[in-house]
Amino acid sequence: MGTDIIHMQQSMDGAATGAASLADFYKLSNSLRNLDDGGVYINIGSSVVLPETFLKALTLANNLGDGIKNYQTANIDHLSEYRPLMNVVKRSTGTFATGYELIGMIELLVPLLARLLVETVTSDLG
Repeated sequence: MGTDIIHMQQSMDGAATGAASLADFYKLSNSLRNLDDGGVYINIGSSVVLPETFLKALTLANNLGDGIKNYQTANIDHLSEYRPLMNVVKRSTGTFATGYELIGMIELLVPLLARLLVETVTSDLG
């Protein structure tokens, strides 16, 4: 609590920061409801905060709806870390979805994945 660089600014407004953080969490939770039946969530290079937040937001999204299933998750990073592997690839998917871990140079993996997606969509359209 209070350890980010923004907390050291004299003009830092804790109430505004907290309100914005809560609003962001609810937006993430609501957007994760769109994962159902074919959605994809990708965690790129975040090893602690985002994997924890994702799992909590997904839990909230599941509790608000009928249960999100048939989606895919991926963690892309330069090495395998516990939280992304467990929270993004394994715990969040269970028997309802599929999780992938792509380990390598992020600056190469992300453009290659984007190219693959573009080529796949293009070939499917025409």
